[in-house]
Amino acid sequence: MITALALLGYAVGAAWCVPALLAPLTRRGASVRAGLAAWLTAMASVLVSVVVAIEISFRTVAADWPQLTQALCRSVAGSACTPAVYRSALYEGGTGALAILTTLLAAVALWRYVHRVQRSRRQTRAHAEAARLVGRALPDGIAAASGGAPGAGATWHRHAAAVVLDDPRPAAYCVAGRPAAIVLTSGALQVLDPPQLGAVLAHERAHLAHGDHLLQTLTQGLAAAFPGLPLFTRGAAEVARLAEMGADDTAARTSSRPALVAALLAIATGTVIPTTGIPGTATGAGAAGAAGAVLPSGALPAAARAVPDRVERLLCPSTPVKSAAFTAALSLALAALAAAPPALTLLSMR
Repeated sequence: MITALALLGYAVGAAWCVPALLAPLTRRGASVRAGLAAWLTAMASVLVSVVVAIEISFRTVAADWPQLTQALCRSVAGSACTPAVYRSALYEGGTGALAILTTLLAAVALWRYVHRVQRSRRQTRAHAEAARLVGRALPDGIAAASGGAPGAGATWHRHAAAVVLDDPRPAAYCVAGRPAAIVLTSGALQVLDPPQLGAVLAHERAHLAHGDHLLQTLTQGLAAAFPGLPLFTRGAAEVARLAEMGADDTAARTSSRPALVAALLAIATGTVIPTTGIPGTATGAGAAGAAGAVLPSGALPAAARAVPDRVERLLCPSTPVKSAAFTAALSLALAALAAAPPALTLLSMR
């Protein structure tokens, strides 16, 4: 039982304190992959600790219920806990009710997670199907001018169709489906020149290639299951930010970095931003996202998350030394989080 209490104590402490440790290390995106691994490992570490603690508790209850009730009573009341207390029907009934309540809370969290994941998958697949039916293929002339192969039109990515929806609000995003879809609005085509459009499409293809929609579904499901725990609520937001930065990096390697910056600002503000006007240092533009466009649940938009931070990062990338330092720090945090549950289990069994 000591092992279960130690694991639960660690899980509660980590769920509240780890975000304060990881957020400063991942805020600037100096090491995107290490940052994603650290946040996901922290979530897995807490979940594993809780599951193992519950499993140990149930085994202890099944093996010796009277001894468990006695241990719990004396841990709270000390010597005042006499046999007349911990053997009474009232005390045993209260202990049993506590166990039932814990089980119900776990069941509710599991239901909330499954419900959120299923709803997100239904919505994104339905939106992808609707976009392919209602939208029109990206004209081959625009596709070729922005870096796509002539005749590719709606099949630039083997797993996605690129389609255009008639909407004056500029937006560009991808949604998972069978196949997935990269969606552009007519408003986005109005504010993007061909190189910028190519950068946006490269960004969305990177999301699909990286499987970012799976990360978003997983982390948002956990945030819905544990709405009061900072590790899952803030962690979901940080994972989304890092996923955007990772897609930016991939797009910047295959497209012009200034074109990508201009495209992010153009979609976010709804105005034409000439690539030649992008300064050499970040200007702190206050873009908030997609000019008010309403995106479906599960969509991965090009310019709806942390645009100022991403623009600053693209214009002023971290030096190799700084990136290596952040990677080392995140690797140490990851190793500690991964080792904590088995280490606590072994120490408490001695």
